[in-house]
Amino acid sequence: MDKLIEQFQFGLFIWLLVIFVGLIFLLKKFAWKPILDAVNTREEGIKNALLSAENAKKEMQNLKADNEKLLAEARAERDALMKEAREIKEKMINDAKVEAQAQGEKLIAQAKATIEGEKNAALADLKNQVSTLSIEIAEKVLKEELSNKEAQTKLVDKLLGEAKLN
Repeated sequence: MDKLIEQFQFGLFIWLLVIFVGLIFLLKKFAWKPILDAVNTREEGIKNALLSAENAKKEMQNLKADNEKLLAEARAERDALMKEAREIKEKMINDAKVEAQAQGEKLIAQAKATIEGEKNAALADLKNQVSTLSIEIAEKVLKEELSNKEAQTKLVDKLLGEAKLN
């Protein structure tokens, strides 16, 4: 450092100072302004990109909220449809039960009516057979009893005696 101070020349220092100031002036006039414009343009671009990113973030949050809202509405609609489907299923099952019960009762009533009709027909047929058989037996008994004149008289007397008692 001592050597530099010893070799110091005032004229050289002035020329170097003039060249440095000229260089600064030239840089300011021709290079500094384009460099600053480029830096400012880049800064504006970065600010715009940050704003766009912030807007995109807000829009993404809005879309996410909308998606959650739509998802909640879809779930609510699905639950409502499932509830309605369950109610329809239960109604159909109950209707089928009621209809089956009504059909069963109708079949039972028809079966009872058929049984009652067949029972009445069987009783009527049985009565007819019993009365026919009773008439045949009575006819045979009367023929046998009335074939004899003495038996006829006894029967008439007996019937007259019973008639008086009643």
